[in-house]
This record gives sequence, C-alpha cells and structure tokens, in this order.
Amino acid sequence: MGASLKPYCLMHKNILVAELQLDTITGGIVSVGKVYAEEHVPIGVSVRKHRLDRGELNRWWRGRAIPASRAGLQDALQQLNVSDVQLLAEKCLGLSLSDQYWICPKASDLQWEQVNFFENPFSEDVGNILLGAVAECGQISLMSPDNTSDGWLQKKWIISEGKRCLIKGGSGAIRQEPYNEVLASCIMNRLEIPHVAYSLTQEGGYPYSICEDFITPDTELISAWHIMQTMKKENHVSVYQHYKNCCSGLGIPDIQRALDQMIVLDYLIVNEDRHMNNFGVIRRADTLEYLGAAPIFDSGTSLWFDKPTTLIRADAKVTCKPFKTTHEEQVKLVRDFSWLDLSALNGITDEWREIMKDSLFVDEARCEAICTSLSQRIKMLEKLILSRPQKMFCDNVQHDVKQNFAYSGEREDGCLGMKL
Repeated sequence: MGASLKPYCLMHKNILVAELQLDTITGGIVSVGKVYAEEHVPIGVSVRKHRLDRGELNRWWRGRAIPASRAGLQDALQQLNVSDVQLLAEKCLGLSLSDQYWICPKASDLQWEQVNFFENPFSEDVGNILLGAVAECGQISLMSPDNTSDGWLQKKWIISEGKRCLIKGGSGAIRQEPYNEVLASCIMNRLEIPHVAYSLTQEGGYPYSICEDFITPDTELISAWHIMQTMKKENHVSVYQHYKNCCSGLGIPDIQRALDQMIVLDYLIVNEDRHMNNFGVIRRADTLEYLGAAPIFDSGTSLWFDKPTTLIRADAKVTCKPFKTTHEEQVKLVRDFSWLDLSALNGITDEWREIMKDSLFVDEARCEAICTSLSQRIKMLEKLILSRPQKMFCDNVQHDVKQNFAYSGEREDGCLGMKL
C-alpha cells in the first residue's frame, strides 16, 4: 500500500456500507473494496454486480467538501494549514449535520454514537476562521461540521442551548441575504408553507441569519440533485418531470404540493438560486423510509439582493432555477393554487420594514424600493392566477434550465449531470 493511501470504511451510522481507500494527499477515493450493504449506499451512487461506481462515489465525496467558491476560503485554508478543501472532509471523518454518513478508519472500533455532531460537542475553530477570524496561537481542532458545509456564503455551525444552529452571512456591500432569509420565513409562515425558520443575529457588526438544524440523529437530507441521479433522464422529458418521476420511483410522498409551494414562494421573492442542492427530501437513516419533501430553506439570494436600488423592479429579468429559466415560465408548473391565500400577505411590507429598521447596510430608499416591488409581485401572481384557465398546466423542455450550478459556479458537481 502506498504511503499516501489510507484504508477506511464507509459507514451509515453504525452500518458498514463499503471498504475504500483515500489518498491523503489529494483527498480522493482511489479504490473501493467490498460492498456490505447495497441498500445503504448513498443515493445517486450506482452499484453494479455488487461493485460501487468509484467515479460516482468520488463525486458524492467531493460534494461533501466546502465549495471552492466559498468567500474567504483560500485565506482560511492557509490558517488551517490545509492545502485542499477535500482534505478537510477527511479530518472530520466526513461527518455532517445533514446526514448520517461518515468514514471510519479501518480496524478502528469507533462507533457513530461517539463521533457524530448531532450528539457530541464540536470545535468552532474552523467556523470562526471561515468567518474571517484570525486563528489564535495553539492547536486548531479540525473536528467540525464546518468542514462539510456547502454554499458559497460564509457560514459556521454553533451549539446554542443544546441546539445545532447555522449562522450564515451576506455578500457584497449590502449584505442583504440574511434579511431576505428572515422575510422569506415571514412569508412562508403566513402562507403556511413548511419551512426552516430564520432570525437575525450580528457578529463583528455584520448581519447574519441563524436557523436551527432541521435534520436529527434519525433523519437525513437528500438533495434534489442526488434524487435526479436515480433514473436516466430522456431528452424529451423536462427537468421538472424528471424530478417528479424520480421521486415517484422512490416512493416519496406529497411532492407535488411541496413543489407548488416552493415555486410560488420563489416567484414572489424572485429567488435566483434555487438550484438542485438547496432543496430535497427527508428520509429516516435507519429504515430508509422517505418522509417527504424537506422544509424550504436557503432563500437568501432573492429580492434583488445584488441589484442596484435603481434596478429593483417587479418585472426585472433575473436568473431562475431549478426547472425553468424564467419565473414566468416556472410558475406555470404549479398544478394547484387552492391552498394559496394571498390576502394572508397583507401588511407583509411592514414586516420587511421592521426587519430592516436597524440595518446599517440597507438604506431607506432600497428598503422602500423592495417594499414596492414585492407588493407588485404579489399583485402579479394574483392576476396570473385569476387569468389562468382552471387546471391549466404548462411544461415542456423549451425553457428548461440546462445546468443547475449553484450561484457563482459554487460547485462543479451541482449541475444536473445529464445531457438535456
């Protein structure tokens, strides 16, 4: 065995899934050995004749690492004395606060109960450095869920009153994303859409959103991107229909209503980044039972977050994902609006003003421009619903998103991985 190769076991909680070898220089999986529990192989990784597809497993493993586009990442890696983000994943045994997979050194007697981040303390060293702090003298602990956190914005995990919570920042001079997360929560609360609740906090004078982890020691999040890999997509099938077909094939319940609600929300807030890695489904880790769609999370890249105030308009053309290239086309995918009571949003702009009242980053002119445009988006949706023939539904491949890259090219494997 080469000096840079290290044997591990891929684990799902305490279930031995497969043997593998990691290259400790590159962080990649160089070989896959015996497969012990095919049913517990990560979703989207193929098993043929009792052998794992190493390329697909590597793609899954790379997807656990911090994306290269993370703000301030290179400076953080220098402080951590780590040459590549993939090596960070190994340092924490691949453990995450999104699922129950990890890698156990071969011949080790470690148990999931001893190391998982849901039930055990973890260091905030990595998270603090990723948020721009300068490392203090002394040993830095790399045993952290921040090593496997995704997304391009600065973020870190903390333990607050025994709860695992994610703190996430904003971008540019305006830092609007944390405020957007809170408003999106308010909108979904009024419309009774299942969602992750966000609130505001501050660190170093900058705004951050904070939310509690919605995954537990018994459940896990499976991204839409991984769900999409479970079935071959035919060229004549739309991205939207393919996702629904994959969910149906896996027996995932109540997906239609969840998609309708997500598309409506994203239309209202003009979400630009609902890519395939920031929505998905929940399943039980032990029984592999699918519980349904995950609550909606990660809605910050919305409300004209990076546009100059003068360009904030309800009808402005913006990027749209995950299914269609425009929100006008995507909202046509909604099958049923009977659950939607837009009158519940009366006064929502007052909540936005309340959210923004102490902001040092969003001035009054921008706040009012967003209020005006948001009110117009609500009226536009109302008009669309009233003018649409009952039970009308429109879906074809003409306006499909070709690649679902995360915002700013966040992660190369965040594309559909299919030729459309």
